[in-house]
Amino acid sequence: MSQTENPVSTLGNQHPDDPGVQHRVEPHVGKLRGTHFPGPRGTRIASLPAALFIVLAAMVFIAAATGKLPDSMLSGFTVTILLGGLLIWIGNLFPVVRDFGLPTVLCTFIPATLMSFDLLPANLVEVVENFVKGHGFLDFFVITIIAGSILGMPRALLLKAGPRFAVPLVGCLVATFVLVGLLGAATGFGFMEGILFIAAPIMAGGLGVGALPMSEMYAARTGEDSATFMGDLMSAVVVANIVCIIIAGIYNGLGKTRKQFFVGFNGHGELMRIKGKKSELSLPPKNESSSFIALGKGLLFAGALFIFGQLVGSYLEVLHPYAWTIIAAAAVKIFGWLPKDIEESTADWGDMVGATMVPALLVGVSISYINMDEVVASLSNPKFILLTVVTVLIATLTSGILGWLMKFNFVEASITPGLVMADTGGSGDVAVLSAANRMHLMPFAALTNRLGGALVLFVTSLLVPFLVL
Repeated sequence: MSQTENPVSTLGNQHPDDPGVQHRVEPHVGKLRGTHFPGPRGTRIASLPAALFIVLAAMVFIAAATGKLPDSMLSGFTVTILLGGLLIWIGNLFPVVRDFGLPTVLCTFIPATLMSFDLLPANLVEVVENFVKGHGFLDFFVITIIAGSILGMPRALLLKAGPRFAVPLVGCLVATFVLVGLLGAATGFGFMEGILFIAAPIMAGGLGVGALPMSEMYAARTGEDSATFMGDLMSAVVVANIVCIIIAGIYNGLGKTRKQFFVGFNGHGELMRIKGKKSELSLPPKNESSSFIALGKGLLFAGALFIFGQLVGSYLEVLHPYAWTIIAAAAVKIFGWLPKDIEESTADWGDMVGATMVPALLVGVSISYINMDEVVASLSNPKFILLTVVTVLIATLTSGILGWLMKFNFVEASITPGLVMADTGGSGDVAVLSAANRMHLMPFAALTNRLGGALVLFVTSLLVPFLVL
């Protein structure tokens, strides 16, 4: 997924929905130089020298323990970035399992676990909850990723490659939603529950346009708190990511046998069976840097899209405001209504936020929304595990079959868009493509996350009115 946990900036965090971005440092959460770099500069945590990190963390903890941590946006950023950087660093210390998403898992569940045992100062918890909910950090992140992902997609690529790539992408989405819904109904989990609580968050291709905004949608529909849904949604995404990596490894093993079960089964890294078309599905290289002025323009336009979505959504409640934001961003991109520099600035702003704020977001969500008792209940539910695994299998197989019909090779098409739609985005993409030994497909993963993530979120907004608890 997504759009966008993958490439990193100097803070060593990954973009959850945009694996196509290239930066000067290692591009994934499993081997981040920014957060865990035992080279000449010594160990770094959250891109800071370890000694400096310890001093800052101790200061924050003392302030929180004594009830003197200011309840402000600045404190929220500081706490979540420090804690997220520490957990990413710890996760990166363990070879192999870090490639299965251990850093992300730690950021997602450790803070909630500590809070459940009353091991976090009440002042710190209050500051983080107000930061995520009251100060709107969740909206800030989600809208930034949506705007940057859509406006960062080259218009020519969208119009030229979209129709061909859309067949396996849309097809596997439809098949997964329908079949998982039917299996949910057959097992007693529920038709709409199977779609909205299992298939939708998994297929969003990233947390930024998956579990996080979906929990807000469900809360708005039911009148419940977002925390009621967050544990289940995040658990589904994490379990699915592990399944995706396992399947990718199996594909890599099959490739080593060089056996073709049918014509076009395994392209051994080649996505298409027809030549001369790969350029249609290529993304141009991303900027490695951006000016302060450009980032400011990106922030402004992303905020304007957010306000537009909220304004229209207040009058046309048939769709969630996030969906109206997606529609607005897509229309602006397709019809070319914005100057090129505004589009690029919005994309750069999205890349910057995604590259620096994912661990902070996960920590904030963990403290503010996740109830570990509910997570344990979900993971101990056989129906939940069954539907999660089946979701990945259906996405993989249908994407492969439909891609094969569109002259893609089966294995490569089942990896992207199939597995890429079902992993956690960014770091999940890297882990999946690494396990499959097909890292060069990263641009296609980016295309999948940009198009698929927005599409899944939009379709989910159409289905939310049918949710009845």
